[in-house]
Amino acid sequence: MTVKNHESITTLGELKKSGYRPRGIKEEMRCNLIEKIKQKEPLFPGIIGYERTVIPELERAILSRHHIIFLGLRGQAKTRMARLLDNLLDSYIPIVAGAELNDDPLKPLSRYAREKISEMGDDTPIEWLHKSRRYTEKLATPDVTVADLIGDVDPIKAAALKLPFSDERVLHYGLIPRANRGIFVINELPDLQARIQVALFNILQEEDIQIRGFKVRLPLDILFVFTANPEDYTNRGSIVTPLKDRIDSQILTHYPRTIADSMKITSQEARITPEQKERIYMPDLIRVLIEECAFQARESEYVDRNSGVSARLTISALENVYSTAERRMLLNGESKTSARISDLYGAIPSITGKVELVYEGEQEGPLKIAHILINKAIRKHFAGYFPDPEKVKSEERENPYVEIASWFNNGGVLEWNMDAGTNAYREEMNKIPALGALIDSYYPDFDSADKWLLKEFVLFGLAEYSFITKTALDDRMQFRDMLSHMLDEDDPDKSIFM
Repeated sequence: MTVKNHESITTLGELKKSGYRPRGIKEEMRCNLIEKIKQKEPLFPGIIGYERTVIPELERAILSRHHIIFLGLRGQAKTRMARLLDNLLDSYIPIVAGAELNDDPLKPLSRYAREKISEMGDDTPIEWLHKSRRYTEKLATPDVTVADLIGDVDPIKAAALKLPFSDERVLHYGLIPRANRGIFVINELPDLQARIQVALFNILQEEDIQIRGFKVRLPLDILFVFTANPEDYTNRGSIVTPLKDRIDSQILTHYPRTIADSMKITSQEARITPEQKERIYMPDLIRVLIEECAFQARESEYVDRNSGVSARLTISALENVYSTAERRMLLNGESKTSARISDLYGAIPSITGKVELVYEGEQEGPLKIAHILINKAIRKHFAGYFPDPEKVKSEERENPYVEIASWFNNGGVLEWNMDAGTNAYREEMNKIPALGALIDSYYPDFDSADKWLLKEFVLFGLAEYSFITKTALDDRMQFRDMLSHMLDEDDPDKSIFM
């Protein structure tokens, strides 16, 4: 329970007079959750897309006083959810001063605390432990030992105190006992060796530990939270069945289910400097295409779906697109600029490093797969802005793209350097009068920056529907008619990704 004016309470006697009553951490979190729900307080700030799925399941688990495992692919906010659980702890709790197991003064656990209270009685000094110090996190790795987690005999302590190894005072407690009255998180549980997982059985079932052959048993008060990736069950290890059976609630996480949620997450997590935000205009269309790249990757036949595609892909991609535009702005001595469709190619390093490819994908190569994902994202959203080119082809009605395609068929070529300044970029676009007319007819009220972006978007979209061809070279973007492309496609000096 929360004690008012806790700063003034420094001894066990004063704590007793305050009306303090001890309660377990699971009960503490349950009561605080109930109060927050009643007050309609935000429970997990920054968590987006889980409002109707993961969060209700987590709330039910806490109300049930359960140990929890978050099961999901990488980049699904499992660790972040675990770290937010300390919001459900009391701000401060009393502990026996100097006790290494966070002993409750009214329910002492360690020999040190019991002896201190026996010796000093109501004068026993107490300290107040902030909730931030009641959260412990450990990444499971193959080198983790039982001694790391549970504890072991400390021969140095035995020699210094001149005590036999059979004395409780020679024990060195591991991370779990030291997390008593707190939350203990083990990330990537399957990576923990099976014999180490076995050591957790008694803690979860009986809520106590036993170190080596000592008779001492410590009834620990801990909420355990585990995270795991289903892929790890076969690739690196597994959760032993008896341990999994002892974890009360298994909560399945997932990737954002809508582009809107994904955009909110990316905007929240991307590290964009105030100067970048001020000097670089980032249209919503660019943000949508970045998110769509991740959605396409999760469905791609070239990408290993069991591995997953982390939300970190879109976060890094947005940062890279900002940096691509910023670098171009600096090279051309401009004070402001706007992101372009072609700037998406600056995000390719964020894509190639964050997708696991299947055999077919490895054969194609990560660079080509990144181009394919960008192309599919553009194709997916093009018909949401302009008439569907496939329907225009199949239906007998006026084709709004015929003048643009004719310009290319008559030998026209558009080409600009990726680092071209704003004026050079716009001069190239202005070579096709029909392109500007198309944008004005559909979006007459759009700002100038958005209109230039849509002109480029039309070119990319028509290339995806085979009205024209697009060639992404190392430092240039080129558009021309289909026939001339087919005549040149065997040129060994060109690196072409359709």
